[in-house]
Amino acid sequence: MKTKEVIDLYGKYVMPTYKQTPVVLVKGKGIKVWDIEGREYLDFFPGWAVSGLGHCHPRVVNAIKAQCKKMIHIPNNYYNNLQARLAGVISESSFGGKVFFCNSGAEANEAAIKFARIYGQGKRFEIITMEKSFHGRTLATVAATGQDKIKKGFSPLPPGFRHVRFNDFQAVKDAIGPQTVAIMLEPIQGEGGINIASADYLSKVRKLCDQKDILLIFDEIQTGMGRTGAMFGYQHYGIIPDLMTLAKTLGGGVPIGAMVAARKIADTLKPGSHASTFGGSPLVCSASLAAFKAIEKEGLLDNARNMGKYMFDQLGELKKRHSMIKEVRGIGLMVGVELNQEGATVVEKCLKRKLLINCAQGNVLRLMPPITVTKKNIDKAIRILNKVLTIETGG
Repeated sequence: MKTKEVIDLYGKYVMPTYKQTPVVLVKGKGIKVWDIEGREYLDFFPGWAVSGLGHCHPRVVNAIKAQCKKMIHIPNNYYNNLQARLAGVISESSFGGKVFFCNSGAEANEAAIKFARIYGQGKRFEIITMEKSFHGRTLATVAATGQDKIKKGFSPLPPGFRHVRFNDFQAVKDAIGPQTVAIMLEPIQGEGGINIASADYLSKVRKLCDQKDILLIFDEIQTGMGRTGAMFGYQHYGIIPDLMTLAKTLGGGVPIGAMVAARKIADTLKPGSHASTFGGSPLVCSASLAAFKAIEKEGLLDNARNMGKYMFDQLGELKKRHSMIKEVRGIGLMVGVELNQEGATVVEKCLKRKLLINCAQGNVLRLMPPITVTKKNIDKAIRILNKVLTIETGG
């Protein structure tokens, strides 16, 4: 098949819920992908961070192959040894809590919302979230998301959410009322444009939650699994959330989501109060265990820190050369390049030069390569970006 044939089939049979780039990807290995015509691309935004270990990481592929021959699915009314092992790895890698498994980030956040409602015992149900946040596409997570464009057309949305300015502690404090049960935020807002929470802000929010018996929920769907150079983003801040949600790189490329709850409150959800038919299947758990093993055995947290610093430095040099770059910000390999103009044409021109990146909030280029990225990969991406920015400014 050719690109046009695939696009025509989409037009005939697939609902148009995505704004799609006219490229048909058919193969991936590490940081590279190939389209149906055999053209090679450098992928600096692999699967919205799903392929955070790179495409088709050998450890993940081998784990999936081996598990497919044994057992693909087990209903959750039976015990699953791989789910038990994975829950232990997640718990011991974080803050010693218990884990609920599902299939996506939106489901993980939905579970956290339900957990908070039950924790509130029918008296407290309101959750404070942040402007420019993104928490998913279910009705509840759309309501939690602090972006009007995500909510458009879906009213009436579930009540119980208040949005305040990100990184503004006073705004959070002022929003708390007698029905507030939780504060939900991303340590780094991805869809919001790579906005980074300050240490002082999160420390004050944590203390406020402790004082008022309010749950602190961290959405770590993008920041988790080594993206920032720590296994989880909260580990940069010296505080611990009560609930943490995970997905994306957690599965190494296959669909998985998880909610982690601190041990002292973990049994708030009772049998029958929440479930997920496909959650934590042997197949996805085997892939996730392989992802954790890859991060540990291949030194990928160190690589994310080192390559993140290198990429940040190279982008800083670009900023000196191109006045259209307003700011470079990020932690580890979660980096945003804010422009003083719209970024869509930059993304398109990078695509033509076989570099895949993303744009958030209209003018923030999002660079989130796999945590296996090398200096050689970064140098190539910087060269392409430099050429594109030079063209954009008429240089």
